[in-house]
Amino acid sequence: MTREGADSFWETEEAVERFTGKQPDVRLLELLQGYPEPGNVRVLDVGCAAGRNTLVLAELGFDVYAIDSSVPMVGRTRERVAGVMGPDEAERRITPGRMEDLRRFEDASVQVLVALGVLHQATSETQWNGAIREMSRCLAPGGVLLVAAWSPRSRPHREAIQRVPGEKHLYEGFHTGTHYLVEAPELDTALAGAGFTTVVPTEEVRVDTENGWRVTINALYRRTQS
Repeated sequence: MTREGADSFWETEEAVERFTGKQPDVRLLELLQGYPEPGNVRVLDVGCAAGRNTLVLAELGFDVYAIDSSVPMVGRTRERVAGVMGPDEAERRITPGRMEDLRRFEDASVQVLVALGVLHQATSETQWNGAIREMSRCLAPGGVLLVAAWSPRSRPHREAIQRVPGEKHLYEGFHTGTHYLVEAPELDTALAGAGFTTVVPTEEVRVDTENGWRVTINALYRRTQS
């Protein structure tokens, strides 16, 4: 699939409905239990899709903001969250945006940053590095970054995915197009260079899919004191 085709996938009604049906992330729910005063905790959901995590953050009373590059996904998230905070506030807090451009958010203004299923959507090293820099900039010292990203060990069709010629980390072979994939130690190294330490050991989880399997890197990082 071309990148244009992959981008259009996220705009389709089928994709929006599919992601609307997803449950909140279990690791996120566990993490949120450590915040007894949610109203004082700003959370940024980067790549919110149809709002599975944004909605629960709003319901729990967190100071939540969310972005996604797909306008239909943003619209669905706004619809869902409007029932909690009203349509005007939902429109203000949930906006179209890209992971490498978080200029709306001031330096060190976020306590929890959620990046689940987003970093591997990068289509270049520049975009991937830019996203990490922006996440580091926005997070306050001591803030945490929750990550889930696909690994190059994934086999969506049981065969090895193919690296794009001339590229170290770009791979083809997914129905969602070209993805930027790194190994777990490479992810830890990149985040360490951006001012993060691991909170728990980073792990890889394999999940069988209809035609193969997907390996996801699950990580939790803390922004070091600057």
